[in-house]
Amino acid sequence: MSKIIVLILILILVFLIIKNIDKEKINNDIENEEYSNMKIKLEINNYELNATLVDNSSTQALIEKLKESDITINMNDYGNMEKVGQLDFSLPRNDQNITTKSGDLILYQGNNFVIYYDTNNWSLTKLGKIDNIDKQQLKNILGSGSVVVTLSLDE
Repeated sequence: MSKIIVLILILILVFLIIKNIDKEKINNDIENEEYSNMKIKLEINNYELNATLVDNSSTQALIEKLKESDITINMNDYGNMEKVGQLDFSLPRNDQNITTKSGDLILYQGNNFVIYYDTNNWSLTKLGKIDNIDKQQLKNILGSGSVVVTLSLDE
């Protein structure tokens, strides 16, 4: 009888280990989203920043819009963690529960473009990440209050 109990406990332990490995893989897949070779430029307060986009239907639709013309967005501070501005159009959503980092470009509710300068955890669509910039540099460029951001293709 005790051998059966030991065997059951071993099986439960193996199951829990496998389940944890799968959970870690899912979290790593979300954390290490595949960035594409798609790039955009952001002009903010006379600074030009480059960003690398993730590969999803949201970014593909954004690129198609940018092929038509540059996109200018009036953005405001929200929650001491982000600048957010409404787009004049909607993009497909690919929401996932993610934790944002400074420099993340996010689509919120399909028609809000967000630049994070701090962390947040929510169901959002990741568009990409600003290249080669740290949190303090980004906060300095974004400034306080409202800001106008222009998106264009990086050709």
